[in-house]
Amino acid sequence: MTDFHAVIAGKKEAGGRARTVLNPATEEPVGTFPECTEAQLDAAVTSARKAYLHWSETDGEVRVRALRQMADLIESHAQELARLLTLEQGKPLKGRGSEFEVQACVSWLRATAGMSLPVKILEASEQSQAFLYRKPVGVVASITPWNWPLLIAIWHLAPALRVGCTVVVKPASNTPLSTLRMVEILNQALPAGVLNVVSGNIGYQLPEHPGIDKVVFTGSTPVGRTVMRGAAGGLKRLTLELGGNDAGIILPDANVPEVIEGIFWGAFINGGQTCGALKRLYVHESQYEEVCRSLTQVTTSMPMGNGLDEDNLFGPIQNQGQFNYICELVEDARQGGASVLCGGVAPQGKGYFYPLTLVADVTDEMRLVKEEQFGPVLPILRYTDIDDVICRANDSEMGLGGSVWSSSIEQAKSVASRLECGTVWINGHGAVSPHVPFGGVKSSGIGVEFGIEGLEEYTVIQSMHIPDH
Repeated sequence: MTDFHAVIAGKKEAGGRARTVLNPATEEPVGTFPECTEAQLDAAVTSARKAYLHWSETDGEVRVRALRQMADLIESHAQELARLLTLEQGKPLKGRGSEFEVQACVSWLRATAGMSLPVKILEASEQSQAFLYRKPVGVVASITPWNWPLLIAIWHLAPALRVGCTVVVKPASNTPLSTLRMVEILNQALPAGVLNVVSGNIGYQLPEHPGIDKVVFTGSTPVGRTVMRGAAGGLKRLTLELGGNDAGIILPDANVPEVIEGIFWGAFINGGQTCGALKRLYVHESQYEEVCRSLTQVTTSMPMGNGLDEDNLFGPIQNQGQFNYICELVEDARQGGASVLCGGVAPQGKGYFYPLTLVADVTDEMRLVKEEQFGPVLPILRYTDIDDVICRANDSEMGLGGSVWSSSIEQAKSVASRLECGTVWINGHGAVSPHVPFGGVKSSGIGVEFGIEGLEEYTVIQSMHIPDH
């Protein structure tokens, strides 16, 4: 086991009592991390506020070089970070697992370094001039989840640092170790205090801390509401990327053999533990049996096990609470008359392993459809009428993503435009890009990440009027 520390002002701090992180594949300890104290939380925020005075005034090219150096540092420590991520999160090293996540961190940093927010000329007349400036919002609190711990931390801190903010990161207590180590590595490229990290339950006080100017949170909708309440007293800026219950609609003209692999990975990447994963699949009755048969063939061929075994493409569910919830949802569907096509029974032995599971003959009223399962289970629903299935897909408090699968792009676009979600994919599901804004509607969040629009979320506007004398 390895002991990890909070990083405040570029220095390690042990904190209060040590807490243990378990490997979800073996249920054995991986390492320990500190339950930070209130004094350490205050120290981290104070450190960020002090550093902000200088970092916010730093030339943009200096910040660009820092982000590029951060990318180089992660790349040089990729093997170490990927292994640690697998040990605490469970995802496999290979395939679309830990190595993929670490490399995505590198790519995102470099892409964000290439973005800028130039001054806008709003008026240039004989009477006056007007300009719009984007200024950094201040000190940012970043609260990250356990499913993509490193990548989502980078999604938060890269744009913040790029525009001149300073950051205090609070990783999920299920997966803090890789983030603690990454922040320690990244601080080699940054002045002291620009990037800080605290761990443990005390971090949930960040949204209401008077020294925080903006909160960015990725996680469940119920916790997002708590974060929003905490930030409300100080009227803090917010970006919330919350839960999703993404619907995918296969149109009757779709070529099933051509789309089936994309549907599989859209649903099961990271074992389904992704906010923007495909979580409800609607199939026209004319192709229902073919889709069920084809998906079953693909799903049952995928190896699952300890992520350190390079032959495995899927690992365990990250924690016991989520494991128990998945078991509960599948059993509820089974008791309600649904048919389990594959999986559906957890194996005996150590680890929070739940097999990739397909559930057919489900109804919209079942919990497996109405709730976000966030695990390796996909319900498959029948439909007969396009207008009806669009209404069913939209009948959710969530609105993160959705997808339409068809041989006709124009027909798919027509259906996609009617889905109530922040992002919609055609003949794919879940792909994100650093240059394309991503965010939810309804209870799936507030604000956007990525692209210029995401960069702007870390700024405040200042308009400047200059009379022409």
